[in-house]
Amino acid sequence: KCRTGPLDIVFVIDSSRSVRPFEFETMRRFMIDIIGNLDVGPNATRVGVIQYSSQVQNIFSLKTFFTRADMEKAINSIIPLAQGTMTGLAIQYTMNVAFTTQEGARPLHKKIPRIAIIVTDGRPQDRVTEVATQARNAGIEIYAVGIQRADMNSLRAMASPPLEEHVFLVESFELIQQFGKQFQDKLCGVDMCVEQEHGCQHSCISTPGSFYCECNPGYRLNMDGKTCSPIDACADGKHGCQHQCVSVRGSYSCRCRPGYYLSQNKRSCIMIDYCSFGNHSCQHECVSIPNGHYCRCRSGFTLQPDSKSCRATDLCNGVDHGCEFKCVSTDGSYHCVCPEGQQLQADGKACSKCGAGHVDLVMVIDGSKSVRPQNFELVKQFVNRIVDLLEVSPHGTRVGLVQYSSRVRTEFPLNKYHSADEIKKAVMDVEYMEKGTMTGLALKHMVEHSFSELEGARPLSHNIPRIGLVFTDGRSQDDISEWAKRAKESGIVMFAVGVGKAVEEELRAIASEPVEQHFSYSADFSTMTHLVENFSLNICPEESKGETEIRSPCECEALVQFQTNTVAILQSLTEKNILWACSLAQMTARLEDLEKQIANRK
Repeated sequence: KCRTGPLDIVFVIDSSRSVRPFEFETMRRFMIDIIGNLDVGPNATRVGVIQYSSQVQNIFSLKTFFTRADMEKAINSIIPLAQGTMTGLAIQYTMNVAFTTQEGARPLHKKIPRIAIIVTDGRPQDRVTEVATQARNAGIEIYAVGIQRADMNSLRAMASPPLEEHVFLVESFELIQQFGKQFQDKLCGVDMCVEQEHGCQHSCISTPGSFYCECNPGYRLNMDGKTCSPIDACADGKHGCQHQCVSVRGSYSCRCRPGYYLSQNKRSCIMIDYCSFGNHSCQHECVSIPNGHYCRCRSGFTLQPDSKSCRATDLCNGVDHGCEFKCVSTDGSYHCVCPEGQQLQADGKACSKCGAGHVDLVMVIDGSKSVRPQNFELVKQFVNRIVDLLEVSPHGTRVGLVQYSSRVRTEFPLNKYHSADEIKKAVMDVEYMEKGTMTGLALKHMVEHSFSELEGARPLSHNIPRIGLVFTDGRSQDDISEWAKRAKESGIVMFAVGVGKAVEEELRAIASEPVEQHFSYSADFSTMTHLVENFSLNICPEESKGETEIRSPCECEALVQFQTNTVAILQSLTEKNILWACSLAQMTARLEDLEKQIANRK
């Protein structure tokens, strides 16, 4: 085992498309074999792993795991990126992110070696010389391991001097594990804390060719660099006491304020529950406070002057309920209702009939190479699920479809098909484009062409909502901000749907406000179906949108109908009055007859 003292090691693994699956498995074993011979732990050697192709992915950082078992499990779970070979980008990430104290690297003044092990099988597609120089100047020791097709000049440009100790070219992937055993010796040296009398009072920390002393918690290192003195353990603010810290020589204890007691962790404080004593007499709820309690009523009730009993209130009259149509009070609460034929929306207040409005909807789907053919079929099914939500017709909802990769292609414009069945058939006939991911170019095409009247978008004066739905599975290779902004400024309501490696920052830039209602994400193509439900809640237009016929209440037909209804109501009232009068006359006659009978008996 390598027990010379702590190291900060980051593996930088090439997962470009040229690395075949069995070769990538050999890389896994290479990392696992090296880690297996290291003394890992928070105060020993820390390990991080990143992989790169056309982008950089952090597998785990220096602060994530401190056991070999956890590291091995994470390494075995890596899914290769299978794209380009941007080695310079990977070195930049290693320097700017992986070896920062935020990601777990120990501070430079600790003099703990920072080691980057770069394993690649090809020639970089970007510049490495300058960024590798910057990384070495920042204190990172770089080992460059090339396999098979690796470019020796690039390996030498990356590695630290002396090159004969930091540059390695392995003839095949089968030899990389054997190389790992030889490479192990490069990382281990003499443990200075063992080889000489260090004189540290508490702990000795070994570094390459030297050592330094550390003190136990509650103590500080004296000027001699070896002995330790007790400190005020409360002064540094790291004690974790919720209320009060009481310093003891070399240690501390926690104390709580009146009305609280110390929990089992000896740091946090729990308020005494005075309501649990059973003497509060509150009708609804008892609320404990330090050194006492008070009574509280449930929503829709008011606390009475005795501070214990509660009385219900009509919340529809007492609060701003916001119901669009009608508010109905219940015992201590209320709810909104809608007219017959309309549906209550997700906010519980607004009313609308989904599908009754008119919409011009253009869906922009990602056909890049990373989507893969089988997943592209799932995307087409996802599009057809959305079409099922809509009432498609020439005068109702119109649907257009655009596919993009390195270029943009209109699959069909808004005025091409006039029924849901036609659209769904056309969607299933769409052919997968593959290649790159030019999302910005697709947004430009949508704004300039897809919502033009030439391609079937209705004039803005008709007040027909224009909705754009952008689907993507990865980072755009061009800028999206300008055309995402222009789309929203032109009146298009933008929805963003991301899957897998889609970038949340880009999805949010595309989505309209409020962003949370206009962007969705799914980790996997096979679980996209729940996104359709989110989309249906937000896309349904208000019933009043679009061209509607407004009839004047003063038109002749309306006046005749009003007159007919009024006459019928008056006639009904008259008939009821006649029946009531007849019944009253009969009752009067009956009373007179009874009075005569009583008089005769007397």
